[in-house]
Amino acid sequence: MNAMIYKKKWPLILFLTPTFLFLTVYLYYPFLMNVWNSFNRIGGMGEASRGLNNPPYENYVKMFKDPLMSTAIKNTLILMALTVVIQVGLALILALLVDQIKFGSQFFRTVYFFPIVISATALGLLFNLIFLYDGGMLNQLLTNIGLISENIDWKDPSHFFGTLMMPVIWQYVGFYFVIIVTGLNNISTDIYEAAEIDGASGLGRIRYITLPLLHNTLCTCLVLAITGALKVFDLPWTMFPGGMPLDGSWLTGTYMYYQTMEMADVDYGSAIAVMIVVLGVVISQLANYIFKEKDY
Repeated sequence: MNAMIYKKKWPLILFLTPTFLFLTVYLYYPFLMNVWNSFNRIGGMGEASRGLNNPPYENYVKMFKDPLMSTAIKNTLILMALTVVIQVGLALILALLVDQIKFGSQFFRTVYFFPIVISATALGLLFNLIFLYDGGMLNQLLTNIGLISENIDWKDPSHFFGTLMMPVIWQYVGFYFVIIVTGLNNISTDIYEAAEIDGASGLGRIRYITLPLLHNTLCTCLVLAITGALKVFDLPWTMFPGGMPLDGSWLTGTYMYYQTMEMADVDYGSAIAVMIVVLGVVISQLANYIFKEKDY
């Protein structure tokens, strides 16, 4: 009976067509229009194009000459590296620890995943209060335990980068934690039992069994971390609107929003969006090539 189902192709087409139409209307068509808009002259949101730029690739030339765009790309690449190393690394450590306990594991899974369900804007406002110069929780704590004698401006040019990266990295640790825990649950207990009989220690089991069998899961986390770093917007914009301080905190997502919404330079914002997509595809494909998935 199953064979007969797969011989009939029309039910497959019937179910796939609505999804394809939805993606065409809300993904493919807007993306292609965004590419086209990047070659046109558009003054503001909702305005019609005033014709092609002269030359049409003017926005892409402008992008390479724009010092703020260079800052945004540099910050985004640093965030990407920190995301891969710290975010995914911390999620791996937490997943390995939780996997070793039997009582209370569900509690820790819920607690670590909880930041994902909170609005990034709300988290940004929360961390603004934590890092507040006068009366902020962090300054009060450090003052009370005697580590500092006067308040520190955590958003000044000397400290802003750590203040920006900390909540962004912290927010999505739980996301990768859940993915890695799912990968750990898919590893058969028979393998661990056989390793225990052979005398494998706790660290030996992780080194020679767990990590190799998690390779494909970690590759998935790697690609998601790369693309996620390119798209991050709401939390950094809430904490550091307008690239403060001194245009030093721009990311590709926040700078694209600034050019499109604040400066009403829609065509330049469209060009930045295209660059973000291209950069994400190239880096993720490079990561897939270096860290190829394996069959076990």
